[in-house]
Amino acid sequence: MSSEEDEPGPTEWVAGEPVGVGPWPGPWPDDPRYDPELLEHGDRRNVVDHYRYWRRDAIVADLDLRRHDFHVAIENFQHDHNIGTVVRTANAFAAQAVHIVGRKRWNRRGAMVTDRYQHLHHHPDLASLAAFAREHELSVIGVDNVPGSIPVETADLPRKALFVFGQEGPGLGAEARDLAIFSVSIAQFGSTRSINAGVAAGIVMHAWVRQHADLHSAW
Repeated sequence: MSSEEDEPGPTEWVAGEPVGVGPWPGPWPDDPRYDPELLEHGDRRNVVDHYRYWRRDAIVADLDLRRHDFHVAIENFQHDHNIGTVVRTANAFAAQAVHIVGRKRWNRRGAMVTDRYQHLHHHPDLASLAAFAREHELSVIGVDNVPGSIPVETADLPRKALFVFGQEGPGLGAEARDLAIFSVSIAQFGSTRSINAGVAAGIVMHAWVRQHADLHSAW
């Protein structure tokens, strides 16, 4: 049985046609990273071309060599539907890990199976998250448009950062704000009071990438 027995996950589609690759043409590569099942039947997973035909554990191992120094945490006290999007975006920006604080169960649909490649940690409360941050010498940065926040567009973000996001509606809780060494806000110019956590996470992670990542290593 294939090591990818729970793959392929959602098939990518463009203009009504599946994308990805079909069966491997010619002799198979002599490389343990490749999955015989995928080589035989094709690879329609939502992965970059570099990882086509690779086993899932091989992809995770390779990503572990590329992950950045920041972590992302999101409060999950109201079954927030944005968590899946946060996970998917964290995978795109090669976050070290995503931390779910509060309820352990969360809606995975928005993750588009990227949670299979992204390290996830659950913390029952913010005290547990704080202990993790201290153990790993991470600077906790809150993300919320509240008085006193520094615009993320101009903030000097620490390399070893743990970004904490609140939920749609209530935003970042008071305990999480107290945990942070400072908070950042995202400039908005329209009528809405806030943007959802999935969008905010993407903006803040990209701000970190602009300051600290080797952009030549992007796909």
